[in-house]
Amino acid sequence: TECEKEPGSLLWIFVMVGNIVRGMGETPIMPLGISYLEDFAKAENSPFYLACLHTATVIGPFLGLLLASFCAELFVDVGSVGPDEITITATDARWVGAWWLGILICALLNLLVGIPFWVLPKSLVKEGETKEPEETGEKSVVPLQDIDKNEAKQNIWKYFIPFLKALFHNPVYMLFICITVLQFSAFDGMISFMPKYLEQQFGKSASDAIFLIGVYNLPVLCVGYFSGGLFMKKFKINIYQAANIAFWVSLLEYLLYFAAYWTVCDTSPVAGLTVSYE
Repeated sequence: TECEKEPGSLLWIFVMVGNIVRGMGETPIMPLGISYLEDFAKAENSPFYLACLHTATVIGPFLGLLLASFCAELFVDVGSVGPDEITITATDARWVGAWWLGILICALLNLLVGIPFWVLPKSLVKEGETKEPEETGEKSVVPLQDIDKNEAKQNIWKYFIPFLKALFHNPVYMLFICITVLQFSAFDGMISFMPKYLEQQFGKSASDAIFLIGVYNLPVLCVGYFSGGLFMKKFKINIYQAANIAFWVSLLEYLLYFAAYWTVCDTSPVAGLTVSYE
């Protein structure tokens, strides 16, 4: 009929471009931040500082899930539609939360947090030393204008590519990469599909499901990161000992996860899927 129209909005492109720009800004924090800590921190304090950095990366998603839970309780057209005009509740399948509100709040916070990075010094005094940053900076920092661009490109191909090739042939490094991919795949799968499972299986709203995911999972990760950093700092754990501890703790973790196969709940009746319409 004439009243039927196919959806043809291209606004999703703005969301996609925004996520691309956000990823470009967030990606350097982990590799450059870790290098920054390693260069200017004592060897015995570095694990603790890294634990604080990883703890902060978990606190962020935790606060983000709490914000998402709050936004999901609000109707998508909040501000333009009065509460009396909304005839459905948050547990209704047709409910759409104010997803855009969280993006605006996080964008503003990212902008404010990025301002202090402009005032960071070019060089810091290494922890435990007394030299002034200006003295070390004058000796070690070479002006970028004095470096020939062609020479810089040649150095990249001369040193970076062989170094990258050596990393790919390092079995310990590649094993660590594979383990990290598997761990993040499992974690991302849980974050992506567990809220929908809680909604369907236990009749929770999207807001309640997101809140439960954040409260029951992420604070425990914060405790693990922080306590692990303190443990390595206190007992001065070396790399070999840290690898052994990580292996046994990971093995215990997977055994506990494997026990979840026996905690199966009854499937909720769904008309047309598990039970007939009659």
